[in-house]
This record gives sequence, structure tokens and C-alpha cells, in this order.
Amino acid sequence: MKQAHGELSIPTRGKGFYEITRDVRWWVGTQAIGNGLLTLFIQHTSASLVIQENADVDVRRDLAEFFERLVPESTPWFRHTTEGPDDMPSHIRAALTATQLSIPVRGGQAALGTWQGIYVFEHRAEPQSRRLLMHLIGE
Repeated sequence: MKQAHGELSIPTRGKGFYEITRDVRWWVGTQAIGNGLLTLFIQHTSASLVIQENADVDVRRDLAEFFERLVPESTPWFRHTTEGPDDMPSHIRAALTATQLSIPVRGGQAALGTWQGIYVFEHRAEPQSRRLLMHLIGE
């Protein structure tokens, strides 16, 4: 059994989806592990990870609008607003999505479906630098 650890730094320009599939696939392909399990973990409480369709940008636009409507920044009873009106909504959106993903690795590649891409889902309005840890275990 082998293990590998890696890290990605993802700059964001504000709210939205940032595809990292290519970077993750490249890293997995350099690890000499044919079959195993890849774990991705984002070290933040106001951004998340999602696997979503990568063919039609409207899917990501609709998801972003859904979360804007589900957790609006204009909610007057939020107490945690230290970093601005998007502070608490960002934490809630991250809690409703995922900060960790598990992806099978087969034949030395992340076993994603045909239309699947891996995204950092940025919930903050201002640009950020997000850190993603990668752990691959297998043979």
C-alpha cells in the first residue's frame, strides 16, 4: 500500500465555481498509484468542493443562483458579520455543500464520469487564496 500527499493553491476572483479537474488529474497521474482512493479537503469554512457537470455552464450558474436565494446576504438576524454581509452566508453555504470529496482512482486516473468536473465553490465576494489538500492511498 502506497500513500501520497499533495497541496494545491487556488486563487479565486470572488463568488463562483473554479474548475480544478485538470490539476487534480495531473497530480494523481504523477503518483504511480494505479488503484486507490483520492481524498480532497479544502481548509476553509467559507468555500467548498463539489463535483458537477462540466459541459454546460448554465448548471453552475443555476446552482450559484440557487444558493444566493437559499441563503441571502440580506438576512437581518445574522450576528456573524465581522468580515462583511457575505460572511455568515458563506459559512452556511459551505456547511450545506462539502469540504471533502472522495474519488476512486482506477488505472492511475481519477475515475470521474464523462460530464463530471471537480470545482472549488467560492462563497465569498472578495478574491481569496484557497488551499486544497490531496491524499491518495492505494496500490
